[in-house]
Amino acid sequence: MKLLLELVRGHKMQSVAEVAAPAVNRGIYSVCSAHPIVIEAALRQGLVDEEVILIEATSNQVNQFGGYTGMTPVAFKAFVLGIADRVKFPAERILFGGDHLGPNCWQSEAAASAMCKSETLIRDYVSAGFRKIHLDCSMSCADDPVPLTDAIVAQRAARLCAIAEHAWAQVGGDQPVYVIGTEVPVPGGAHEELAELQVTSATAAATTIRMHQQAFHDAGLEQVWPRVIGLVVQPGVEFDHHKVIDYQSDKATTLSAYIKTQPTLVYEAHSTDYQTAPNLRSLVQDHFAILKVGPGLTFALRETLWALAEIEAAMLGAESASQHSANRTSLRTSNFKQIVLQTMQVEPGYWDKYYCDPSTHKFDMQFSLSDRIRYYWSHPDIVRAQAVLLNNLAQRAIPLTLLSQYCPIQYQAIRLGQMVNHPTEILIDGVAEVLRHYQQACNPAGITNESKTSWSTV
Repeated sequence: MKLLLELVRGHKMQSVAEVAAPAVNRGIYSVCSAHPIVIEAALRQGLVDEEVILIEATSNQVNQFGGYTGMTPVAFKAFVLGIADRVKFPAERILFGGDHLGPNCWQSEAAASAMCKSETLIRDYVSAGFRKIHLDCSMSCADDPVPLTDAIVAQRAARLCAIAEHAWAQVGGDQPVYVIGTEVPVPGGAHEELAELQVTSATAAATTIRMHQQAFHDAGLEQVWPRVIGLVVQPGVEFDHHKVIDYQSDKATTLSAYIKTQPTLVYEAHSTDYQTAPNLRSLVQDHFAILKVGPGLTFALRETLWALAEIEAAMLGAESASQHSANRTSLRTSNFKQIVLQTMQVEPGYWDKYYCDPSTHKFDMQFSLSDRIRYYWSHPDIVRAQAVLLNNLAQRAIPLTLLSQYCPIQYQAIRLGQMVNHPTEILIDGVAEVLRHYQQACNPAGITNESKTSWSTV
């Protein structure tokens, strides 16, 4: 985890330097997704950028019981490394992180039970080789007060940190680094319509740090505290179903200034999905050095799949109408969009608590920024339909006219000879376009590969 420690040092060196020119801070983006195309897009973009890639799993996504992906930490790491091997991305340039590790999945249970399961969760993540660990015990369990006191949250985080340190001592390898704190609203986007968000106050940030530092001291973990590198706060960014709350640097001035006083800490910004490229850059400059992105990537995946489905419909419709079509092998339409929406209607468990207006269900299922559709991509019926869609488009060269209509960014890249006209390449690039915004924010123009050599040493 030398990379993340060096990232923090870079922000601190620039914070204390009395220089006339404004500092140029670096950051790192964290890919929070288990979708194979998203993972492949991230790794392939990492090859282009010659960067280390940080990939994180969340506690509800990957845990000792399989999570909603069906994968344990060991299985998730093997899954990612399998994709890396296929695209020839060096395994040593992948950092694995665990997000919201704590009792999040077991809030309906008593605290004693939930924390025991949290200990196993942490132990499994660290034993599997995850080395960036977000200790998040902010949620109340069934027999807890609501909300929890800062002291209880910190004590539970220290308890889990001790488990992580013990697991690391047994398996060896790089020392873990830790992130503390949490954001409001809950992970994955707000459930209700938002108008404005309250930026975390510097006082609240200071309290979180002070209480955690005391809890670490009380637990005999003073030597670990320098490896607590990140604090999750609310910088004033969020999204609901159809609206994005944009980052406003001037509202986070006090919060940004405060973290300069902490020698080992930067901020980690969650829910940065859908922020503009300038906003992402401002976040990094204001010491939100770790940018988390998840639903924004699978939203881009869905956009590109929908575009490819429209292309398929246009191509097969034109072919069937052509008098020459009898001379060609006919293709069976995938009905991709219809199958996705039918599956969601039959199995509404991942979205029905979030999309409350029946009159907009079909619209929200497709286009909500909370992207609940992402939970359905691994459904067998949808996987089969997607395979038919991509195969259909691979059988015929996609006309440039349709690419210009439905995939204009990829159309330009194909015209310039920067990518091949193939549906899978188009799909991967649809996701990579989002990642490029993050890369530009985290590695601003003017920082060359030569100047980042030491920084990029994992």
